[in-house]
Amino acid sequence: MTDRVTTLLGGRRERLEHLLGRSLEAPRTGPRSPIPEKIRSFLEEEAEDLYWNELEWEHITDEESLDGGPLTELAFPGFLAFVRGLLLTEVMPDAKAPASPRPEVVEDILRFLASRVVELEDGLAQPSPDGGERLHREREMTSRLIDLVLYRYHELSRADVARVESTRRGS
Repeated sequence: MTDRVTTLLGGRRERLEHLLGRSLEAPRTGPRSPIPEKIRSFLEEEAEDLYWNELEWEHITDEESLDGGPLTELAFPGFLAFVRGLLLTEVMPDAKAPASPRPEVVEDILRFLASRVVELEDGLAQPSPDGGERLHREREMTSRLIDLVLYRYHELSRADVARVESTRRGS
């Protein structure tokens, strides 16, 4: 499954580079100490918990949905805020601690999301009494979430995001 995960993420990044006509930049980080594995795992687990909780809440309430499908940006606000926090490079002058971006944790989160998409695709290949409607919806939301995290990870400007989104809506 790891090859499929790597291929999925690589393909998404290549698509962004193609649409933008340039290479994607890695997140800017200043000098910092490496993150201990225990803390890295904890942060990844917290992101996964947010994903599962927000996904389940969306299934229960079906609040963030239109005729065209779920509005992932609104269904996963805590998750996306958590990712933004992991990529934070500046803090207010009166902050008690300096910014400490952790893009390596966001890479872990991206791998989790991509592996979830692969799992969902495998599940959709199996016969289902409901036609796989729930799995299809989860795959669409999780796939969209990968794009939203990549936009933040690679610090795409609003104009870049608008350009990429216009091609997504057109397809």
